[in-house]
Amino acid sequence: MIRVTDRISLDDREIKEKFVRSSGPGGQNVNKTSTAVELRFDVKSSPSLPERVRSRLMRLAGSRMNADGILVIDARQFRTQEANRKDALVRLATLIRKASEEPRLRKKTRPSAGSKERRIQTKRRRADVKRTRKAPRERTE
Repeated sequence: MIRVTDRISLDDREIKEKFVRSSGPGGQNVNKTSTAVELRFDVKSSPSLPERVRSRLMRLAGSRMNADGILVIDARQFRTQEANRKDALVRLATLIRKASEEPRLRKKTRPSAGSKERRIQTKRRRADVKRTRKAPRERTE
């Protein structure tokens, strides 16, 4: 059981891990050991996630989410399976925690009278500066 928040816990059976060969440092050892982890979590059919969290998570996941609603996290930063596994689980938990936060509603505000006045004054000053740069117009009589 993986505890994500006070109200959300994931069952270990919901998470699939696949170990693959990793690139990067490690010399010849990299060619023979599978240390990178590909973690898969089925967001669409997970009974552990409330509907609101599920929809936010699907939006947050972006390209990490495939068409079947499965979240794929690829961890290959470390040289050991255990460290990469832990990294992938932490990243999954962080993403779910972020999705579980209710977004704050935006309060509509209006500019104050003073700020409107300052804006107009600045525009007038700028117009005056530009006007003084112009060549004087010739008068036709």
